Amino acid sequence: MTTTLPDTRIARRAMIDSQLRTSGVNEEYVLARMLAVPREDFLPAEKVAQAYIDRAVSLGAEGHLAAPLFYGKLLLEAAPAPADRVLVVSGGTGYLAALLAPLVASVTEVSAADAAALNGAGEYDLVVIDGAIELLPDGLAAALADDGRIVTGLVLRQVTRLAAGRKIAGQVNLQPVEDLGIPVLAAFAAPKRWTFA
Repeated sequence: MTTTLPDTRIARRAMIDSQLRTSGVNEEYVLARMLAVPREDFLPAEKVAQAYIDRAVSLGAEGHLAAPLFYGKLLLEAAPAPADRVLVVSGGTGYLAALLAPLVASVTEVSAADAAALNGAGEYDLVVIDGAIELLPDGLAAALADDGRIVTGLVLRQVTRLAAGRKIAGQVNLQPVEDLGIPVLAAFAAPKRWTFA
């Protein structure tokens, strides 16, 4: 007996029509990339059935595949350009790098742990982080070229938000764009503060 796998192009089209377009993601380059890259290719076999749900798929210690809407909004906010040198901080799957690769000059992908310890020298025009951070490490900010852009999830008062920023005069200032459900990257946790009860 042979098992026929479902045609996931239908699921990708439904994801675009019911999750992205209805949430204001209508730019052709974003929709084309998300239609072209099968999410199931970035999941282990036992999680493939969850590839097109409207929330993140946890992969345990290996990371996550965030919700389609996060990737759509992130690509939209990043506005990748053909000349961009891009650093992708991976959520553990490689999906975000695959979405970006044909849109830019080069993509370098690093794990969240490696990115948290990075000591950059202004070599990237765009940094995108596949998850939410509490704190942007100095070394990762230093990896951005002057006038470089960064798009990430940001944890503010225990709420995750899509955020974007630009490096100006050596400083990166992240501004929240909108609240979104985004997996939190433990490697970018803020130091714990003392509290008194």
